[in-house]
Amino acid sequence: MLIKSNGASFNCVVEGPEGAPWITLSHALANNLSLWDEVAAELGSNFRVLRYDQRGHGKSEAVAGPYDFPMLVNDVIGIWDALGIKQSHWVGLSIGGMIGYGLGIHHPDRLQTIVACDSRPDAPPEYAAYFQSRIDKAREKGMEGVVESTIERWFTPETLAKKSPVLDRVREMIRTTDPVGHEGCCEALKTLSYGPDLHRITVPSLLLGGAKDKGAPPDKLAEAAAKIPQGEHVVIPDAGHIAVLENAPASLATLRSWFSRHG
Repeated sequence: MLIKSNGASFNCVVEGPEGAPWITLSHALANNLSLWDEVAAELGSNFRVLRYDQRGHGKSEAVAGPYDFPMLVNDVIGIWDALGIKQSHWVGLSIGGMIGYGLGIHHPDRLQTIVACDSRPDAPPEYAAYFQSRIDKAREKGMEGVVESTIERWFTPETLAKKSPVLDRVREMIRTTDPVGHEGCCEALKTLSYGPDLHRITVPSLLLGGAKDKGAPPDKLAEAAAKIPQGEHVVIPDAGHIAVLENAPASLATLRSWFSRHG
């Protein structure tokens, strides 16, 4: 279904039993809601699951950027309001988890828990420069020009060597992302600065990430979790930045355990 929110149209999918607690799933940069196929199937028997394509991604509208995190957070609030969702659990990966931090800081009454996967809270200069390099490369070569460098950054050498089928799945998501949406979200990522306010997140929060994640390494996630009053940190072994796909069994087991305690 298409839902209008904050000046854009968003492609949304709702699954699971009516009346069950809500879980919202938010994907990474240059991904789309299909990232969560396995997670939605896992959680859909006990929860009402909302997945959405972020602005400029998947089948959502590509409004000209730049974007920022207040905008991306307000996108979610508008979608929730349109669907009558008063409170939801949140599961986000990379930029999706960062949006979760923003919701936890500025809209704590709308959340039950946060799961932030491979999501650092700040953008130091070298991290911001990486996203400018993505913008530059995509402008020069199109989205195809960022596919292989992204795959090499996101996945472990072991998975690359095995030529896991998950690689082609993510390649296709990257190459089919609208360049306008990609650039807009890259601009937002350059401004990421939630670290000083993490202590304001009052809901139970789980920060999980791949042991070999280059963008959100375990030490950074452990530091972030320690700043959240009810924060926890879990390392997913044998995984890089897209841990929920690269090590799906460990990721799903972690989510099952989390929601058995907080569902």
